[in-house]
Amino acid sequence: MTDTNAEIPKPPILPDASAAGHAQAFRILAPKAALWFEPGNGQLIVSFDNLATVDEPYPRPPWLLARLQAEGYAVLGVQTFAKDWYRNPDAAPLIQTLAATGFFKAFDQVVFIGASMGAFAAINLATLVPGASVIAFSPQSTMSTRIALFERRFGWAVRKSDWTTPAFLDARDAVPDVAQIVLLYDGRVAEDLAHARRLTAPNVQLLRIDHCTHEAIRVILKCGALPPLLAGVMQTGRAGPAFWQAMRTRRTVRKWARAMMEAVVADARPARIHATATALLRQDDYLFAQTALRDLKGP
Repeated sequence: MTDTNAEIPKPPILPDASAAGHAQAFRILAPKAALWFEPGNGQLIVSFDNLATVDEPYPRPPWLLARLQAEGYAVLGVQTFAKDWYRNPDAAPLIQTLAATGFFKAFDQVVFIGASMGAFAAINLATLVPGASVIAFSPQSTMSTRIALFERRFGWAVRKSDWTTPAFLDARDAVPDVAQIVLLYDGRVAEDLAHARRLTAPNVQLLRIDHCTHEAIRVILKCGALPPLLAGVMQTGRAGPAFWQAMRTRRTVRKWARAMMEAVVADARPARIHATATALLRQDDYLFAQTALRDLKGP
């Protein structure tokens, strides 16, 4: 779930948050995490790394920076140096220290955003900025196997990270303290569905977008649906009709089409397999659709 950014000048590193302002880009470094700020309009997006972006060496721009700047937003990247779900001693204190300076109060709206690991962190750490909203793509509610008994993914990274320290252990506990959460997930991914159910609350808008896989953000980006999603959340705290209008083009996204075809094949109804594969082949020369038709005919 990486995002392509053009070469971006590296902002100066500040000694501490007291020197942070809103007009100039800056970075603040700690041993386990960092902040990277780029100025924009009066609306701030706080973006979080995910498991894929952590593979890119630091210094790397904040997740989605180029796309967010194109919409005029100010961006604060919260960046971790390990696949630790931000359960390190530096990420939360960096935000807390910046909040203590009044930094976030200068913005009309603050939206925390992340995918998977980053979405877990966005929900939890948004509680440090009163009034902030969250957009969470395919979030985990926790990776503690004592709490989420259904979750067995990302085994190596989970074993290497801390799932015993109580603070920010379970995003479910954070939900009541967040103004509004828009949670997007593929309900056909069993673990993502289970996490979404754990995070259900009156202030959570659940958006089920099947066949987008755990990497739903990739399909959303391909559809051009991120700008209307952000605009809707900024205006009303919720995704609106413009988001769903943009998502209608998901049928033309290869990732979505492949997942759709796989689901239909798994359902094992020949007529539906034939109809779906034929429809997809009218759209593009998909090998997976050709394979589904060939397998229908048998040896």
